[in-house]
Amino acid sequence: MKVLAILYRGAKAAVAEPRLLGTVENQLGLRPWLQSLGHELIVSDDKEGPSSDFQKHIADAEVLVTTPFHPGYLTADLFEKAKNLKICITAGVGSDHIDLNAAVKKSVQVLEVSGSNVTSVAEHVVMSILLLVRNFVPAHEMIERGDWQVSDIARNAFDLENKVIGTIGAGRIGYRVLQRLVPFDPKELLYYDYTSLPDAVAKAVNVRKVDDLKEFVSQCDVVTVNCPLHEGTQGLVNSDLLQHFKKGAWLVNTARGAICDKDAVAQAVKSGHLRGYAGDVWNVQPAPKDHVWRTMKNPLGGGNGMVPHYSGTTLDAQARYASGTRSILENYITGKAQDPQNVIVGKGKYESKAYGQR
Repeated sequence: MKVLAILYRGAKAAVAEPRLLGTVENQLGLRPWLQSLGHELIVSDDKEGPSSDFQKHIADAEVLVTTPFHPGYLTADLFEKAKNLKICITAGVGSDHIDLNAAVKKSVQVLEVSGSNVTSVAEHVVMSILLLVRNFVPAHEMIERGDWQVSDIARNAFDLENKVIGTIGAGRIGYRVLQRLVPFDPKELLYYDYTSLPDAVAKAVNVRKVDDLKEFVSQCDVVTVNCPLHEGTQGLVNSDLLQHFKKGAWLVNTARGAICDKDAVAQAVKSGHLRGYAGDVWNVQPAPKDHVWRTMKNPLGGGNGMVPHYSGTTLDAQARYASGTRSILENYITGKAQDPQNVIVGKGKYESKAYGQR
């Protein structure tokens, strides 16, 4: 069979560091194994436009492997061209780059390596919250410039203790974020989700559910987004919702860029209504050089904690999602049942509540 993998190019870093498994150079460690079984593996980072390797090879590939960090966007139109496609595997977590409704219609399975990124992303969320609240980035930039004016930094730096922190989505990642925030002694932890945490689980971190999203954000000093992207969450954080945020609140998004309206967020930061925004996800990846999130600042010249999409692709996470990708492929090749937690779309139907919940 033909396996097409769309990965990101690691260049010199991938040559020097073989544990960068999610790269074109290191190919998730799949080539020797797949070739020993007689299968063809095509690996590329070329994914844009009709003449790209992605569109050329998707026409007869049986398996598509891609990542959330350099996604091959498999649209409904491309599904029509993908006559041999049977299974899509996300090396990582988050399969919104695939038109899941089209996958259901075409009976193409969609799987991801569930849990492979949860620790990595949860740690990144906490780091992002701290760098915003403590006004870290402007402080570091000041040192790089050779300056030293403590008051310019301290005037917009706060403690995390005694703040109200809320997560939109309290699943595997959202809940781990809550766990990691408990030692900071927040005033209160809140969550917004379509489903409720079990009582004992909620009690373990002393978190309170708020059922109305506008009421939820109005109570939070810090909001972190930890939910999947689908029709129900695209543009969820828009200009209307942002009006209900506390003035001077911080927003962190490591879920998917398109959950937040980029222009509305940038305007809220510029005006100071949001004191800052941090995250590693963008509505298009790689992000255009002129993307407004690259350069947005609050009125005091800070409030930007944006980085490229890497929270879920630490070396530790890459080892997990490379191993998980191979396991999914082995099950597919041998006809074994897949781990249910990895299945987003089965044969002709949604299997995951995360994406199937509309």
